[in-house]
Amino acid sequence: MSDLAGMIVRAPDRMLVQGITGRQGSFWAERMQEYGAKVVGGVNPKRAGEEFLGVPVYESAVAAAKETEIDVAVMFIPPMAAKAAALDAIEAGVRLLVVLTEHIPTQDVMYFMAAAKDSGTRIMGPNTAGLVTPGETFVGIMPAWEEDICRPGRVGVVSRSGSLGTLACLNLVQAGLGQSTVLGLGGDPILGTTTIEALQALEQDPGTDAVVLVGEIGGTAEEDAAEFIAAMSKPVVAFIAGGASPAGRKMGHAGAIVTGDKGTYRSKRNALEKAGAAVLDMPSQLGETMHKVMASRAAAVPQSGAIEFPTDH
Repeated sequence: MSDLAGMIVRAPDRMLVQGITGRQGSFWAERMQEYGAKVVGGVNPKRAGEEFLGVPVYESAVAAAKETEIDVAVMFIPPMAAKAAALDAIEAGVRLLVVLTEHIPTQDVMYFMAAAKDSGTRIMGPNTAGLVTPGETFVGIMPAWEEDICRPGRVGVVSRSGSLGTLACLNLVQAGLGQSTVLGLGGDPILGTTTIEALQALEQDPGTDAVVLVGEIGGTAEEDAAEFIAAMSKPVVAFIAGGASPAGRKMGHAGAIVTGDKGTYRSKRNALEKAGAAVLDMPSQLGETMHKVMASRAAAVPQSGAIEFPTDH
């Protein structure tokens, strides 16, 4: 796969919107532009050659790549067309492909994941809400422009759920903190970027001092990440959704279903706490807990000077 830092979107990133002329594609592409994202074009084979939202519309991502440099592609594409769109973006050589679409057939996901691995394209999703680097850029369907939710800071957020990731951001801002970056992994069982990879990227990121991990029942992503969390130099505060859900029942996301002893709320919480993460009972505890763990780290390494606390909201 591509370099881990490549999953963090930056202001210079040149973005292509696949499905730009559709209702959702046009709405969110315009919000991205207003925020400062460098949208360089869109894709709709039926409207190739036109201009839309001030950028050219291309027949395909491959055609767009022949005319302009593209770093990131984002898909506003229905499930049955997602495989072809993903392969098109991968062939175009994008560094990062953001797959917002959910309900993509599993065999299609496996096919384009393999193609991405061979080509070096990193995939975020499927079923992700996107990525935000506050004050710089965003891609997807996150409310980056809402200053009560997204504000520049030094806490990285990793979330499988878009809504819970947004709630975590809101709680951070209410506590006088902000985000270095927000990484939406997606809620499907098969994902292009794992929890471990996202944590590795934030561990390496010089703009991140602490991490919020928002997980949920189902799968073993958080349990698998626990060993890496134990070795991290940056504190991790976690919240696992679904603690009260009945066993064997899917709750929201396709990946949120528990089978056997693995993937349960208790299993995930135990693994994270054993690794040294602070695990919340409720999201509303995030701000207070994050201040405590960041203060503890600052006291332990006072010579670093890396951690700064805002004095107002």
